[in-house]
Amino acid sequence: MSGGASVLYDVPGPKAIARNRILGGLVVVVVLAAFAFIIFRLADSGQFSAEKWEAFTYPFIWQNIGLALLRTLSAFVLSAVGALVLGFLLAVARLSTVRVLSIPATVVTEVLRAIPVLVLMMLLYYGFGSIGVPMSSFAAVVIALIAYNGSVLAEVFRAGVESLPKGQGEAGFAIGMTSRQVMNLILMPQAVRAMMPVIIAQLVVTLKDTALGFVITYNELLYYARYLMSQTTLGNPIIPSILIIGAIYIILCLLLSWLAHTVQKRTSRSVKVKVKVAAHHPGNPGGATDTQMMAAQDVGTDDQTGHSQAGG
Repeated sequence: MSGGASVLYDVPGPKAIARNRILGGLVVVVVLAAFAFIIFRLADSGQFSAEKWEAFTYPFIWQNIGLALLRTLSAFVLSAVGALVLGFLLAVARLSTVRVLSIPATVVTEVLRAIPVLVLMMLLYYGFGSIGVPMSSFAAVVIALIAYNGSVLAEVFRAGVESLPKGQGEAGFAIGMTSRQVMNLILMPQAVRAMMPVIIAQLVVTLKDTALGFVITYNELLYYARYLMSQTTLGNPIIPSILIIGAIYIILCLLLSWLAHTVQKRTSRSVKVKVKVAAHHPGNPGGATDTQMMAAQDVGTDDQTGHSQAGG
């Protein structure tokens, strides 16, 4: 095989290159045509008129959007931290060799994963309220997100640990580490680094799932967007509200992905430490290199051999 060609991919010839360019051009044309049609329909229906966007010229509207954004971020931060903690605990319990821990953890994980997060929110908010245990919409959103995403992350952590070579854990046991030490110090850190892209994706899902809180009247971004859409005095700004709130969600998800990518890059970066063994060698006060030390030892050996032969 010459020229570094891959056995799994043949370099396209002139006809294939021309065909790929034509197909790529057609896809671009179709996407641009669909985008132009959407813009045309929005403009034709008056969605870009000043009347539709007048609501967003008032400072109190942006103040309320800021408060709704703060509520969304508050629910997300608490849910993300709680889901990571719950996922870690469930994963450790499920991987335990003690069946009293592993069996209940498996049942809890599978049950929580099977229930839709919206059903959990409604159960906590409406169901508990009907039996005399009132719960705020914020608490219902956070607990439901922690329960669902924590169970998903538990499977992510478990898959990451089980994907590691068995020699990792065996080496820890060989030097006298306990099962908890092997899990916390050897296996789990490597599993987290290996599964970081999946963890990031699940946290993005957690951020977007906060929008489900509008069903139980949690006043987050989507809830306030629906409120704006229903205001006839503001011209029912349906499309503008969707565009602005959607753009805020996109920015939040991009920032979260960027932050997680930065953390992943820093944690996976190998730290190269240069250790000068020869400089600290007790028989090397001058700081000579290993090669120089070996050469000096060889010379000394030859000298001693020569003296002994001369003496003999």
